[in-house]
Amino acid sequence: MGFLSFIGLIVVLKFLVYFVLFFTSDSDLELWFYDKFKRNLDSFKDKVVWITGASSGIGEHIALNLSKHGAKLVLSARSKDKLYQVKNHCIELSEGKLTANDILVLPMDVTNISKHNSLFDNVISHFGKLDILVNNAGRSQRAVWEDIELGVDRELFDLNVFPVINLSRIAVRYFNQVGSGQLVATSSIAGIIPAPFSATYDATKHALHGYLGALRLEKLHSNIHITLLCPGPVFSNFLKESFTGQLGEKYGLTHSPTDNRMSTERCAHLSCVAIANKLKESWMAKFPFILILYCTIYYPVISYKFYELYGYKAINKLRDNQ
Repeated sequence: MGFLSFIGLIVVLKFLVYFVLFFTSDSDLELWFYDKFKRNLDSFKDKVVWITGASSGIGEHIALNLSKHGAKLVLSARSKDKLYQVKNHCIELSEGKLTANDILVLPMDVTNISKHNSLFDNVISHFGKLDILVNNAGRSQRAVWEDIELGVDRELFDLNVFPVINLSRIAVRYFNQVGSGQLVATSSIAGIIPAPFSATYDATKHALHGYLGALRLEKLHSNIHITLLCPGPVFSNFLKESFTGQLGEKYGLTHSPTDNRMSTERCAHLSCVAIANKLKESWMAKFPFILILYCTIYYPVISYKFYELYGYKAINKLRDNQ
């Protein structure tokens, strides 16, 4: 076999591997590799991890997953009762690795930014340190672009963006002092490619990528790491609690058990693998979303031809993964 033939074979094999992975994997290729060969989850032992939005959904299951590996936890959300339920479940799953004192329930409304400094001080007072901050609190949206009230835009940014940035700045100043730390934020695949009928939500997630992407560049030569988690459709209460275009209104619909969505447990597991390995940006979604993400980023002309061919209704149905 000649040299050029050998190179051609390598290229063909590479594309075949990518093709198979795109149709079988539920994550980007980097995260897929780490999940298969280098999970590194035991590195969480004795790390102090603060999770906002920890009372349900992805945040709850990240906490449950971390408890199995001996991480000390700070659980925050508005519902104190739900947080204690999560705490008790974490202690049970830890199988003796954690005691009640290893999990701090810290109720908070993330939009009450004036309380962030004192809450951060409570974490340091209780554990003496913070290793990882996971910004997970937030809500989604379903609305027609031109029907969205400006107040909804403001309210979603006040929930999905400004609390994340403010609490993260407090954490980064602390990480600067101690010389290390990790900042994590739950974004979305909508933070990479916009989804129809959720314009404000898309914008909030794009904002997180801008803010935290800039921070990552500023901290390249430090021991401070930034991880963006980008899940696609997941089974959770997210859709029911979504904003609409009207202030004070909730979308109210729930998922069907037959929807083609990733389980919350699987999403949380992949999130923990990404955090443990300090990955910069990780995508997690069932087929065909990973394929669509790669095509949109590397072959945008082809992607937009697909959108034009199938129309917004098909795209919207695909977004809700039915």
